[in-house]
Amino acid sequence: MSQDNLGLFDTPPDRRQKRFALALVGLLFAALIMTAILPNPRLHEINAFIPMVDVAMILADVITATLLYIQAVVFRSRALTVLASGYLFAGLMLIAHVLTFPGAFTQNGLLGAGLNTTGWIGLFWRATPPLAVILYTLFKRADQATRPANDLPASRIAVGVLVSLLLAAAATLLATSGHDLLPKLFLNRTELIHTNFVRASWVVIALVVLALVVLFSNRRSVLDLWLLVALSGWLAHALASSQDSGRFTFTFYCLFSMLLFSQFIVMLALIAETSRLYLRLARATAARSRERDSRLMSIGAVAAAISHEVGQPLSAVITNATGGLNWLDRKPPDSEMARKALHATIDAGKRATEVMKSIRAIVAREPGTAIELDLNQLVRETVSLLDRELAGEKVSLRLALDEELPSIVANRVQIQQVLINLVTNAIDSVQAKRRGIRGISIRSALLDDHNVLLEVSDTGVGVAPEELARIFQAFFTTKTTGTGLGLSLCRTIIEEHGGALWATSGEEHGATFHLRLPRAGLGAQ
Repeated sequence: MSQDNLGLFDTPPDRRQKRFALALVGLLFAALIMTAILPNPRLHEINAFIPMVDVAMILADVITATLLYIQAVVFRSRALTVLASGYLFAGLMLIAHVLTFPGAFTQNGLLGAGLNTTGWIGLFWRATPPLAVILYTLFKRADQATRPANDLPASRIAVGVLVSLLLAAAATLLATSGHDLLPKLFLNRTELIHTNFVRASWVVIALVVLALVVLFSNRRSVLDLWLLVALSGWLAHALASSQDSGRFTFTFYCLFSMLLFSQFIVMLALIAETSRLYLRLARATAARSRERDSRLMSIGAVAAAISHEVGQPLSAVITNATGGLNWLDRKPPDSEMARKALHATIDAGKRATEVMKSIRAIVAREPGTAIELDLNQLVRETVSLLDRELAGEKVSLRLALDEELPSIVANRVQIQQVLINLVTNAIDSVQAKRRGIRGISIRSALLDDHNVLLEVSDTGVGVAPEELARIFQAFFTTKTTGTGLGLSLCRTIIEEHGGALWATSGEEHGATFHLRLPRAGLGAQ
């Protein structure tokens, strides 16, 4: 699968997502301005604060890495593998960060940590997201250009996990055993060496800005949008960090709140977008199931039509031909009666030929007995069965049912199948229309003293005038995946009940299907 077919991760964000992302970025920088202008007093030292925040961010990074690895396997994407490995490395560095933080578990931290160990681990960790995004963007370009023939996603992910583990171990070893080789960042547990810390912070700021520029110039998907939001959070954090006066200050606590936001935004976006993908797949599966059931019903109807309509003339052919032979076998042969039998055989054969030429004599003769039923109640039951499809396509439904409508006598299963077919066609028509009102209305009324009327209208793409006369013909369809038998069967069912089914174009958009049925007590008209 090529990178151009990444589906969810190659889908451009819609306008609502862009507005929401812009609002989040605005809130981030508003918080940054507030931390800059408000006083920055030293607050109470909450030793459990860092472990709690780090554990939350570790979970966010690991979940994000897992989701990205899964998508990397599905879509065979090296770019997603690199991004996932970056998040995994960040999560591993957070483990080292919480273990070495002074006061979290021991006075000086675990793993043989020195005074500056946690500060450097924090800087390594903060530099990881922008570096991962830069590599992700570069690999995405490479994926678009070429893809190796021996591409093995599982082995590539194993390499990514192994590299993340080795790099995290090396960085932790450097910050612990080799902490004397690195510039000092802290005078004591709470006070910074401001010059060194600001220089290191500006390196991180430069990386974040570079990542923002690279990603912004190559943005194309929903994932890219939320990565830009996360990078904005990292930028706000880095800018505020460069002005920080140490640990356990007002700004210190605000900064970690920004970090929590940056860590969780991509994870939540991935979960939300993945859930949307699964919802689309579920709707597609349900649609395929309905199509399969419709085709099975259509095949059964065609078989029943051929058996019934062709069976009678073929039986007549056999009977008449047998009779003709009998007349000829008599002593003496009765040629006049044999001639009549042969003529009857020819007539029956012609009837069979006409049936074979016109398969539109399809009928849906399902077993079942016609009963008196409330058409309005049947409509309500039917639309409740399609509630998930209506909600999934964001189609509004309006019922305008005449509560004084007389009952009808019909096969409940057959009439419900007609209603399902008409409403499903209306949903498909509305779904094909990308803009405008997405609605379906169903109206029932007493047509005259003998008949009731049911109308199914939609605001979809409608039916071309030249196609209105053909849509009820067998095997004619306007859908790429349709069988062309649904509406033909619907009309046949309604006509078998003594009614009529026809369609008209909407005044402004869409189409209306009109269903006339005789009221109870009158029989077929």
